[in-house]
Amino acid sequence: MANHSATKKDIRQATKRRDRNRYYGKTTRNAIRELKIVEDQKVYDEKLPNIMSQIDKLAKRGIIHKNKAANLKSKLAKHTAVKATPAKATATKAKA
Repeated sequence: MANHSATKKDIRQATKRRDRNRYYGKTTRNAIRELKIVEDQKVYDEKLPNIMSQIDKLAKRGIIHKNKAANLKSKLAKHTAVKATPAKATATKAKA
């Protein structure tokens, strides 16, 4: 255990930051998980910008790495493209 008052304060601050970062990270992960199971394209398109913004904020705050944020956003955008194309069109492309 720390003996100096400044060190004790640093431990308190680190605990607060860790809890706050954990909360924001978990909230964003849950939002991404919920977005992936959405079937309606219109609802997906409405929720996507908010989640992209959450991901950017996590990267800006240093909770996740900027490349991790870029990868997450890319996967979500790709998921949008797959949902937008009809099933028949993708089946036709697969046969060709």
